[in-house]
Amino acid sequence: METNTKAYLVGGPKDGSTQDAADQALVEIEIDGMIHRYVKTTQQHGDDGVVYNYDGMVAPGGGEPGVEDPAARVASPKADAEEQ
Repeated sequence: METNTKAYLVGGPKDGSTQDAADQALVEIEIDGMIHRYVKTTQQHGDDGVVYNYDGMVAPGGGEPGVEDPAARVASPKADAEEQ
């Protein structure tokens, strides 16, 4: 059985382009220091490939600290009131 290795990318910064996916379920592409993810679907693109939908952008190192810093998090005043 022949497997399709060409991924047709839908959505995101690489919309409409192709990439060799080697039949992987997830294709990750680095652009400007960020990782853009495309997920394999069951939809065929003609006879020579599979459609991969855009799944979003992530930082290479995983989650980045945002506005809320978990180390500086303070318990909610409501939590203290409920304990009393």
